[in-house]
Formats: sequence, structure tokens, C-alpha cells
Amino acid sequence: MPRLDPETPLFHPGCDITGSSFGAYVEIGAGTRVANSSFGDYSYCDRGCDIANARIGKFANIASAVRIGATDHPLQTASLHHFLYRSASYWDDVEDDADWFARRAARVARIGHDTWIGHGAMIKPEVKVGHGAVVAAGAVVTRDVAPYTIVGGVTAQVIRRRQPEEVAERLIELAWWDWGHYTLRARLEDFRRLSAEAFLEKYA
Repeated sequence: MPRLDPETPLFHPGCDITGSSFGAYVEIGAGTRVANSSFGDYSYCDRGCDIANARIGKFANIASAVRIGATDHPLQTASLHHFLYRSASYWDDVEDDADWFARRAARVARIGHDTWIGHGAMIKPEVKVGHGAVVAAGAVVTRDVAPYTIVGGVTAQVIRRRQPEEVAERLIELAWWDWGHYTLRARLEDFRRLSAEAFLEKYA
């Protein structure tokens, strides 16, 4: 694995990046598209992801082939085809529908800190995935996911809690994801060997 950089995100070959921002130590896998989105510090995605109109927190773990903020089509009109809003691709005398694209961009998906989105999962627009949550591979998430909860399936349902509610609340209050880089290094062994409860006993 290449050494990551606090100043410059690592984009693997074939990425398509538009209108997006990236924090420290961010890595974007090969063939990924990122549009109108932000990645917090230490977050990464694996290969072949499609991420649009998303706000991704720190330490997010996004597996390959994940889609976040999947775009939609108009359902109330006579047609749902994109000639309605990508009209300039079809006729010389009409512009694209700027209002449609503005509404689409405003429907932001939010992914919390220390989350794990499994391979091939889809997070729909305007969904919030809480801090510490896990989305199982292949899940389609159409509703908000509570912090430190594991969800899976189509459409996604709660499988179990990742941490008991009291532990989850204390982890959120601790907000270790805001610690500095050297503090994380100094406490690395405790991250590795201590249970969440023992970690909280030491640092909360």
C-alpha cells in the first residue's frame, strides 16, 4: 500500500473527480467517480465506486463498487427519460434544465465518522448513515441508519447494534476521530488491543 499524504489525496488510475474536496490521508480507488462531494480526513473508497452529492465524514471505510447518492429521474412527468433535463444533447435550440440539476445536487447523502459501507451497497440521496454504523455488502439503504447500527438487505433493515447504546453514546462524546495524527499514533496500540469499553475507561 502506498504511503498516504496529509496534503494531497491519493487518486488511483481512472478516477473522474469533479467539484469535490478531500481531507488529509484520503485515498480514492481506481475507476471511481466522485462528484459534488466531500471526504473527511482518513476516509477512503476502494475501486469502482460512484459517489455524488455526498458528505462523507472522517475514517469512513467504503468498499468497492459502492454507490452513494445515486441520481434519480422525474417520476411525475409524462416521461422519465433524460431528454427532459439533458435536452441540449438532443436539440440545438434548448438548454439543459438547470433547475433539475440544482435540485438533484441539493439532495445530499451524509455518511458519518468511522463508518463501513460494504461492497456493492447503495446509499440513496438524502439518507444519513450515523457515526460508527455498518452497511452490509449489497444493501440498498433508503432510510437513515442510526449510529453504531449494522444494517443489511434490500431494502436495508437493522441486523443488530455494533455497540450497545451506552457505549455508542460515549464513543460519540469522546469523538476520537477529531484527535490529531500524532495522538492517534501514540494511542495506536490501545486502538488495536482494547475493547471499546476498555478504551473508553482509559480515555473518556
